[in-house]
Amino acid sequence: MRKRQNFALPSVTSTYAGEAAGKYIAAALLSAKTLEQEAITIMPNVKYKSVIQKVDVSGIIHDASCDFTTSGSVALSERVLEPKELQVNLELCKQEFLTSWEALQLGYSAFDEIPRDFNDYLVSYVGGKVAEATEQQIWAGVNASNGQFGGLLPAISASAAAGTATDAIQTSQSGSINSTNVIAALESLEDAIPNTVYGKEDLVIYAPTNVVKAYHQALGTNYANGFNNQVTVGAKPLNFNGTDIVHCPGMTNSYLVAAQKSNLFFGTGLLSDHNEVRVLDMADLDGSQNYRVIMRYTGGTQFGIGQDIAIYIP
Repeated sequence: MRKRQNFALPSVTSTYAGEAAGKYIAAALLSAKTLEQEAITIMPNVKYKSVIQKVDVSGIIHDASCDFTTSGSVALSERVLEPKELQVNLELCKQEFLTSWEALQLGYSAFDEIPRDFNDYLVSYVGGKVAEATEQQIWAGVNASNGQFGGLLPAISASAAAGTATDAIQTSQSGSINSTNVIAALESLEDAIPNTVYGKEDLVIYAPTNVVKAYHQALGTNYANGFNNQVTVGAKPLNFNGTDIVHCPGMTNSYLVAAQKSNLFFGTGLLSDHNEVRVLDMADLDGSQNYRVIMRYTGGTQFGIGQDIAIYIP
């Protein structure tokens, strides 16, 4: 019979600042699926604000002549990407995580690199939770809410509601999406994509989990013999009429967005000096078995040209 012996971990106060902190913050943020897939443009090292310039030119081609004649017009406008500073102040009991940490040392690890240090293990665990929150906030975050930065869906929806020539385009259809109407919803989105954008190399359709499931089910059952004669087996393509569909778990159910990857932005400080991660062992301070994990990071989203984006709002 094997006896288990628990031993006290050394009391440590570890501080990771600057680039060292960036290693943990970057790993946490970039584990969010939308960012991991590079489905939108990532702008690192934004300490305060970053201005996204939009240029609109028209009437620039005229009949040739011997003289230099200024023609057409150039209009400059801008959007501001301002990441919001966020923090994690978390207290964990080391005994609740000790068994899992020791198991990792035996090789059964879900991490790409096994964290040999208990501090690193805790930061990796918390980082996974940060990644989950970041994925959700990229799409559905509300800047006014505590612990959230503003997401793309509220911003694009507000732009579509404004309804001007420079705003996002809302589809003619709406409502919750399921396997029976997902094709019609995608067709409605495709119809709303501006001709100037349709067919661009980086144009994709962003879809939440429920829509991806519905699309797979539609391909498998709503057609004669199912897709490629495979009803319940075989991979179904995440592609609609030549436009790739990107699965974004953080999107709100039944929303769809068609946009160029280069037109949607996520900004963060990442390796900026003010990033800081601390792991505090409270044993020497209050005699407890608690660890405190303290993280600071920034995040924010923005889109560039509104009229180049189509959105399906349920």
